[in-house]
Amino acid sequence: MRYRVQHITRYAYGSPVELAAHMVHLRPRTRPWQTVISERIVADPLPARRRDGLDHFGNHVTWLFMDRPHADFEVTSESIVDVDYPPPPAPGDTPAWESVVRAAGSPEGWQAAEFQFGTAMAPVDDASKAYASLSFTQDRTILDAVLDLNDRIYTEFRFRSGVTSISTPVSQVMVRREGVCQDFSHVMISGLRGIGLPARYTSGYIRTKPPPGQTKRQGADQSHAWVGCWLGPDHGWIDVDPTNGIVVKDEHVLLGWGRDFSDVSPVRGVILGGGDHAVSVSVDLDPVDQHPGA
Repeated sequence: MRYRVQHITRYAYGSPVELAAHMVHLRPRTRPWQTVISERIVADPLPARRRDGLDHFGNHVTWLFMDRPHADFEVTSESIVDVDYPPPPAPGDTPAWESVVRAAGSPEGWQAAEFQFGTAMAPVDDASKAYASLSFTQDRTILDAVLDLNDRIYTEFRFRSGVTSISTPVSQVMVRREGVCQDFSHVMISGLRGIGLPARYTSGYIRTKPPPGQTKRQGADQSHAWVGCWLGPDHGWIDVDPTNGIVVKDEHVLLGWGRDFSDVSPVRGVILGGGDHAVSVSVDLDPVDQHPGA
């Protein structure tokens, strides 16, 4: 599936910003199953200096430096991406989850090991560990257990925006059993790490569809988050979406991954001045006809 993605983030400041430095994770990542046909990032006002590179995790990152007073700031990311996720292995063909925990601590698991430990936003939490443990019974194959946990979060937690913020701790989400995709991803990652499995936070987009008979609203698609879990050296990583209870497939577009949200925040930075500010985000993820006229 080929998609055209546009992501616009706008900041309106209460007073002019004198200086600013922004770090932007808005350029899709190339993978064997995801090809970036084109991409660009445009900032308004134009930055005095821009630098593009890779972060510690191999994600594309852009640094924007502003040295003139400005009352507004807008950054737009546009890309065209081909997505063709491979099917997951059969759950019964994956190893027991306990063997994956052991493999993560061995030389063959060195690339996954850094995702095995708690972080500020996805800590090793007693409640999430106990919750995950209900799926990870003795000798159960890892993918079977991961899919069970993914489905339980989808069915037992309620999607409700506005009741949490990105700083809401996992422990509170476990009590409330409600939140948004970032919350559910952090809960699942926290539970997996609690039992010793490497898990990473993945940032990107998901295609949304309008209700039957209605036209899709511009800007109504979503930034999204989901979970990568390591299945061991033979099978590598699988991505699952606890917000929707599915294995990630061709309606997801990947930006990047990290230990938690803070590693892949779409736009973050430091400003001098600005006072109170308002932020708005508009996302469009539209399929592209690869064979016009066919």
